[in-house]
Amino acid sequence: MPVFGALPFEEQIAFFRKKVNMPTEAWDDLWQQEHQRAFSIAGAARDDLLEDMRKAVDRAVTEGVTIETFRKDFDDIVARYGWAYKGGRDWRTRVIYDANIRTSYQAGRYRQLVAISDRRPFWRYRHSPASKEPREQHLKWDGLILRFDDPWWHTHYPPNGWGCRCFVQSLSERDMEKLGKDGPDTAPDDGTYEWINPKTGEIHVVPNGIDPGWAYNVGEKEAA
Repeated sequence: MPVFGALPFEEQIAFFRKKVNMPTEAWDDLWQQEHQRAFSIAGAARDDLLEDMRKAVDRAVTEGVTIETFRKDFDDIVARYGWAYKGGRDWRTRVIYDANIRTSYQAGRYRQLVAISDRRPFWRYRHSPASKEPREQHLKWDGLILRFDDPWWHTHYPPNGWGCRCFVQSLSERDMEKLGKDGPDTAPDDGTYEWINPKTGEIHVVPNGIDPGWAYNVGEKEAA
């Protein structure tokens, strides 16, 4: 089982297993927080197909299997159902694998961070050096320190887009002193942009630096 610090990472598994299967045709059939409660794969509209995909993803989350292993499970399921999915196989499996692993991880990590916020109330945004295509805005946020209850985290707690590998570190008062800081930074106002849903025409206002559909905190409701 994945471990973070001294805690078994049960929170990640619990987050994923609370999800309810939701057949969908497209990725934006569900929007932002709706993904906290629903397990979906765009285009997987059959209940039995979606359930088998869920089992494969569950294995990836709970057993930490590699994407190569997940791809084998994916290929078996596709062959079984004759599923004509959109996109190339490697790209599609990467999207499914990354999105579920990273959102469940960050949701579980959020629960852990909130649990120790009385001792470590400051959160530092970090841009992962493992990112293959760094986003300019995410690099700008790297090192930003805000209190755990700053409203900025409602929309900017990672992941902040497809393939985003950013993460959050918690800091104590002593950590802040070592950094030469006597308080948190001020949350930046980086502006917004409009994204129009091509199917419905609905206009969504999205913070700059965040992909459409990702401007929410994946674990926030789960922390209650």
